[in-house]
Amino acid sequence: MQRILIIDDEEAARDILRLILENEGYQVVEASNGQEGVELFRRQPFDLVVTDLVMPVKDGLKTIIELRQTDPAIPVIAISGGGAIEKERYLSIAGYIDGVMTLSKPYTRQGLLETVACLLQPS
Repeated sequence: MQRILIIDDEEAARDILRLILENEGYQVVEASNGQEGVELFRRQPFDLVVTDLVMPVKDGLKTIIELRQTDPAIPVIAISGGGAIEKERYLSIAGYIDGVMTLSKPYTRQGLLETVACLLQPS
């Protein structure tokens, strides 16, 4: 069973992601901020990380950089609904990082699952 780490400061956003992914047979672990997510990631293996970009404690870009220091090949889905700047700017920056795909909030169930499948397919 493939394991996915969800990192988002909004509980409702984590709940939606978890329900969609668990219904597809993935094992899901949640973290409420980037620091917590990085610590969980360092303790146990994951096949994919889904992270919000705009979060307190540690934003998504810093989180992705730290995750990659532990596992340079970990696939990541960066999600943003915006913040101090438009969500497109956050997402375009994250999209330049190799192995990172982006989704804009609100995303569709199908869009999420297609992105997950694309990143988890064997190369």
